[in-house]
Amino acid sequence: METRPGSEIGEQRPTGIAVLALFSFLAAIVSITSAVSLLVPGSWLEPMWSVNPRARSTFASMGPWAVVLLTLVSAACVGAAIGLWRRRLWGYRLAIAALAINLAGDLTIGVARDRRSLVGVPIVLALLVYLLRPAIRRSFRRHRT
Repeated sequence: METRPGSEIGEQRPTGIAVLALFSFLAAIVSITSAVSLLVPGSWLEPMWSVNPRARSTFASMGPWAVVLLTLVSAACVGAAIGLWRRRLWGYRLAIAALAINLAGDLTIGVARDRRSLVGVPIVLALLVYLLRPAIRRSFRRHRT
């Protein structure tokens, strides 16, 4: 049986962790695509904002800081995806931190401005509950490097 670096013989990656790693990678693509779209207004990427035009205007009002923020979000998502996939403790912690920040943002925006943001709250809570399960936590403790 072939083993991956940092894994133990016969140890399987939990399916939920693989899915969450893929989800994090896709979030990174969306974030960086949004940043590029803000850098090049009116490009072929512009139609993507039809999904949430309010977000487009909010990011545009932030100026260049929006591009910086979205680039940082993208980097965090890539890091979480890699760390989760490899089941590294730092990836686990990064994923939890990113989800907690997302939860705080959804709650803040949902209460202050747009109730539609609250739809993300149960999703993020479910992901956090999954990650905080003892069996899932243990699968990362064994892979500290």
